[in-house]
Amino acid sequence: MDDHAQPQVQDHARGPLDRSLLGPGLAQEAGMSRLEVVDDIDSTNTELVRRAGADPDGWGDFSVLVAGHQTAGRGRLQRHWESPVGASVAVSFVLRPHRRDARPLRTQSYSWISPLAALALREALAVSAGIEASVKWPNDVVVDGRKISGILAQLAPGAHGAPPAVVLGTGINVGQVEEELPVPTATSVVLATGRQIRREDVLVAYLLAFGRRYREFCAADGNPELPLSDGRGLWGQVEDATVTLGKRVRVELPGGRTLVGRATGLDAHGALRVVEEDGSRHSVAAGDVVHLRPADGGYA
Repeated sequence: MDDHAQPQVQDHARGPLDRSLLGPGLAQEAGMSRLEVVDDIDSTNTELVRRAGADPDGWGDFSVLVAGHQTAGRGRLQRHWESPVGASVAVSFVLRPHRRDARPLRTQSYSWISPLAALALREALAVSAGIEASVKWPNDVVVDGRKISGILAQLAPGAHGAPPAVVLGTGINVGQVEEELPVPTATSVVLATGRQIRREDVLVAYLLAFGRRYREFCAADGNPELPLSDGRGLWGQVEDATVTLGKRVRVELPGGRTLVGRATGLDAHGALRVVEEDGSRHSVAAGDVVHLRPADGGYA
């Protein structure tokens, strides 16, 4: 897109989400147990953790809360996330994953749920807007090296003594123009395409893609190596989509520690494998990382 021909904000594109496109038919097609849409909320993740704990039976596996606008959205490490009214979409899932035999999925497999969501959103952006996106480890989706979405997973109490649930939140930049972006390293659907795309179209594509991939993952007992419908395991799919791999990276760790080396792949739990110049090898879990950037500068 020509940098001198920035898309303009259109008032009709900044209205409330169209609930007629987000109804029972979509919930059934995607395999959701519940779908609720609100116009404004502080944080879909915060609210869904509260609701899932207070009424676990009412918020079963793959229950979904969608908001057209968040006033106190959060990213990793309590980082604040915000956007203009009507320019983005926030969605959170309650996930209580179980195997085909109805037994709960092993919690060791939970670390693959965020990458699974990133793949689903990558697919949704291609389907709804023709955008080619990549995954930036550990929890961002990027277009041309700029962040278009962040994904945040946290644990919530399990129902009736079951293992913990996962509350997975996704914020998607859809209609922001350049001056509305929170940081220069961000982008949006309208900036990536040069045209207005309905927020509902992106959201519906994401919910359908996530629902299908989530069911497949559970049916594979949460094993990232088992082949899915396309014949490949989740592990390999995520590695192929992750733009971080093969690059020299700088990993900032708690306590001011820094690790610099080449990102060579992911381990069996989705942690990033980094090889330093002296040959030292490390696996870095997402929860241990403060920042991860290319060693030579930039965002992704």
